[in-house]
Amino acid sequence: MTFDGSIALVTGGAGGIGRAIARAFARDGATVVLAGRDATALADAVKEIGPCADHVVADVTDTSSAARMVETVAARHGGLHVAVNNAGILGATGPLADVDEAAWDDVLAVNLTGVFLSMKHEIAYMRGQGGGTIVNIASNIGAHGRRPGLAAYAASKAAVSALTRAAALDHIADGVRINAVSPGASDTPMSLLPGETRAQRAERMRTAAPSGRVADTSEVAETVLWLASDASGHVVGHDLVVDGGATA
Repeated sequence: MTFDGSIALVTGGAGGIGRAIARAFARDGATVVLAGRDATALADAVKEIGPCADHVVADVTDTSSAARMVETVAARHGGLHVAVNNAGILGATGPLADVDEAAWDDVLAVNLTGVFLSMKHEIAYMRGQGGGTIVNIASNIGAHGRRPGLAAYAASKAAVSALTRAAALDHIADGVRINAVSPGASDTPMSLLPGETRAQRAERMRTAAPSGRVADTSEVAETVLWLASDASGHVVGHDLVVDGGATA
């Protein structure tokens, strides 16, 4: 896979899976723009990735900010060929009846509305330039599996899976190819239980996961790059699960 000459946007690009995705695009020749709300974290990620990386501060829950994000990328770099909508939060946990309405709204705003608004403006630009590819980051918790205490997160990510398929059908004729990746537990802080160390997580996952481990973030990133590349050119509206068999 090569992305020489391509401009790739990664929302939520400052840490975890997002940073791994951005790093992989840069390695394979793309100019990659990381988007998020934390300017300091974004600048740190750009410094690590190198001169082919850039960043833009954006809040994907706000349509004006999402529009400016796309406009800024195109103005600075001359186009937008790939977008990865990765920004997301775990949000409030606990039984559904005890979830605060404001916490519910926060999860849906970032995980679902943020993907919608990002896609809305990315697609509008891409179809004007003749096409592009979009990969949304969903989760194996949602359409593929559920866990107690994660109702808001599961609902939001299941909706991302459905939204991806709907958007893919709406816009493949415009030359915009859209798919999703649904990671399972990965080597990020989100997969740690409260107070758990990475070593303790590794011990827990030996029996909790069919693969016996969490995914390395690079494994998720390589899946994203494949879906964004010409190698998957006839894959449209697919939600590819990367969870070591947890929801098989």
